[in-house]
Amino acid sequence: MVVSGMPHVPQQLDAPSLAREEDPRGITENGSRLPDVLLESFGNTGILRFSGAWDVATAARARGQLQHLAIPAECGDLTFDLTGVLRLDTAGALVITTFRTALEKQGIAPLLHCAPAHNALIDRVAAIDMSEAPTVRHASALARTLNAIGASIVEETEQAVGILAFMGMFVISLVGLVLRPWRFRWVSLCSHMEQTGVQAVPIVALLSFLIGLVTAYMGAEQFARFGAQVFVINLLEISTLREMGVLLTALVVAGRSGSSFTAQIGAMVANEEVSAMRALGLDPIEVLVVPRVLALVVMLPILAFIADIMGILGGGVAAWGTLGIDPANFTARFHEIVQLRNFVVGMIKAPFFALVIALVGCFQGFRVTGSAESVGRLTTQAVVEAIFMVIVLNALFAILFTSLGV
Repeated sequence: MVVSGMPHVPQQLDAPSLAREEDPRGITENGSRLPDVLLESFGNTGILRFSGAWDVATAARARGQLQHLAIPAECGDLTFDLTGVLRLDTAGALVITTFRTALEKQGIAPLLHCAPAHNALIDRVAAIDMSEAPTVRHASALARTLNAIGASIVEETEQAVGILAFMGMFVISLVGLVLRPWRFRWVSLCSHMEQTGVQAVPIVALLSFLIGLVTAYMGAEQFARFGAQVFVINLLEISTLREMGVLLTALVVAGRSGSSFTAQIGAMVANEEVSAMRALGLDPIEVLVVPRVLALVVMLPILAFIADIMGILGGGVAAWGTLGIDPANFTARFHEIVQLRNFVVGMIKAPFFALVIALVGCFQGFRVTGSAESVGRLTTQAVVEAIFMVIVLNALFAILFTSLGV
């Protein structure tokens, strides 16, 4: 509301629509006065008095008050009096600067009368070029997909380099133990052999028995169409001894022992036990990694051998139940067609699978940052990476042995 013809009689801006019922005293939540504007008109001269708090909390109210304010056209000389402003930040300065710019476009050039700090802040805000506001770029679905793929490739490459470096540290520690065998921790080795091998026998034996049973049952159904049911034993021999026995064992161990290694070492890292080892002059690789890796390298071939036996036993049960091949005939036929090279191929792969599983599990354990979320995330990542690397390594072995004619 414009007050004119009443010199030296100030009148407060009337803006009932902007009044807030929740603030009947005219104060903000932090105890400061709400922003207010008062226009005093003296013919062709006017003073616009600002008071209260002009900050980010009151910027919307202040902007609304200035929008409802009408400056008379004859008021050529206008002064912004900010001496009553209790608090001013960049949000309030932006509101005042925007209003002053709008007046300048109408031919009115307001003068500032305020504290030096407020004047400097307003000048700094006014110096910002807002003619070209930054536009938000919305990436396309293809760009987001390519970005995600690229980030994943970079992360996996860094993981691969880290695992190779970790393997080098393991080899150095192992060579050091070979040269100084009295430093080797036999108690830790035996303990991990029990945890990773002996305690895993029931689950490996049961799963292998069921897989052998299902393989023989499905093969019998297919071979029966051609009257060649006896070749189920050939299928069982090559699939179990060469592939399924050792691969199934490696997958079970990756989910069981690989996750255990990550969780155990990760918890020690989170509790700063690994840092304490280094402070005592102990090598964490020598103390924590070498016994776990060697225990798994020793026990995985034994577990694979048990898996082979149980898989063949499960296939024999299925052949007896579905094809009527009694155990004596099954055993005789199996002795006729069994090839030692298939068994040897499976046993050769077992130590390499164990090495990969153990190194990945221990490597991820040392990457724990200290939080429980980090332990859970890296444990899951260790299992996924170990299973993936086991399958890739198995495919590489298959290509190698096929090219060698084995």
